[in-house]
Amino acid sequence: MKTNPLYIFLACCLVPLALAYAALKLEWLPTGSSNYGHFLDREVRLDNWQKTEHKQWTIALNYPADCSLACEQQLAALSNLYIAVGKNQHKVAVAVLAEQPKDAAPWQQLAVSKQLQGGDLYLVDHHGLVVLRYPFSADPQQNRLVQKGLLKDLKKLLNYARSS
Repeated sequence: MKTNPLYIFLACCLVPLALAYAALKLEWLPTGSSNYGHFLDREVRLDNWQKTEHKQWTIALNYPADCSLACEQQLAALSNLYIAVGKNQHKVAVAVLAEQPKDAAPWQQLAVSKQLQGGDLYLVDHHGLVVLRYPFSADPQQNRLVQKGLLKDLKKLLNYARSS
């Protein structure tokens, strides 16, 4: 029995397409994510972003006027986060989004964003696009875990940027 090459060609094209369609419809693909932060529901760009800075990522704290204890604790943690970045400090900046200048002298100060929650930490790319949110927790241990997650996500992003 002799097989027609056209049938073999069609089978080679249609079988992978049918399997891909089945994988999508039957939800065979994994749904988990490996990031610790939360993606924002909508795109948020910081209008007053300074593009002169040659940093790939920025850890930003949104510090509105009505934020008290949460923002103070997060502000105190910013220097520890920056130190924990280690050898990648030349690729990472720290910014405080505040209505009035804060006593965070070494950090870049920008206008507060009304679209972001006060007291939360954010990862911002070099174009001013807010990518991930790290919520503040009143529990210090939980807050440290959130900050560790931020550092792990940042390390992945920096490694990915280096490989591309």
